[in-house]
Amino acid sequence: MKKWFRKNSMNLFYLPALIIMLTFLVFPLANGFRLSFLKWNGYSPKTSFVGIQNYLSMLTDKNLGTAFRNTLLYGFGSTILQNILGLSAALFVNSRFKGHTAVRTFVYLPIMISSLVMGYIIYYFVQYDRGILNEILGWFGRAPVDWLADAGRARFIITIMNSWQYCGTSMVMYLAGLQSIPALYYEAADIDGASTFEKFRYVTLPLLIPAIASAVIINLIGSLKLNDIIISLTNGGPAQRSPPIFRMYTSALKKPATHPPSACSCLYSF
Repeated sequence: MKKWFRKNSMNLFYLPALIIMLTFLVFPLANGFRLSFLKWNGYSPKTSFVGIQNYLSMLTDKNLGTAFRNTLLYGFGSTILQNILGLSAALFVNSRFKGHTAVRTFVYLPIMISSLVMGYIIYYFVQYDRGILNEILGWFGRAPVDWLADAGRARFIITIMNSWQYCGTSMVMYLAGLQSIPALYYEAADIDGASTFEKFRYVTLPLLIPAIASAVIINLIGSLKLNDIIISLTNGGPAQRSPPIFRMYTSALKKPATHPPSACSCLYSF
């Protein structure tokens, strides 16, 4: 017994994390999956089994297609832009010019602001009445523009703002990757007469593959959960054409009898 305990004692350190995961992740997911097959108003002790009716109700929702398309747009669009902006900022900061620390701080600073608060800040720029962008247009004699009245333009603004706010995450990961590349590779490339673009293509980019993979995964997970900035900027408008799938889940919490939130959460999870 003592020999077994001595051999496996390190595994006991896994127990706290395992218990927390089971309590706050596995059990809620399993219970939510169970509730997705029941008809329940969220507070009554009475429930009734309805099978896959909740899922059929979700799949026939007229807003599901729009929400799914928006989720993919926000997820992949923001991921691409965040990585492009983050890599560009990392390359710029890594050049070690005077004041590069201040630039690095400026790029990373928006991450420290809540997405909900950031959305309200951006709203003061794009709102129709007394918006900063329309004030600038007025200086040049141009008519004001209702920037959020068009669904396509609203989705574009949301994607751009989310990418700008969180590109600092990609910058940090790419900066760590750049600083881990040995200088002798660039010295060898200089001896071979490689140009700046060739050094980036044949030296920097291949060695940044691990950082790129990490940045893409982290940014994609975060962008697919995009919700706060949408609430503060458009609240799903105009005409409920900019919400993601996650927004359907939050709406379902308000009307559990019409849109079962458990089915929405399971659909969003998968």
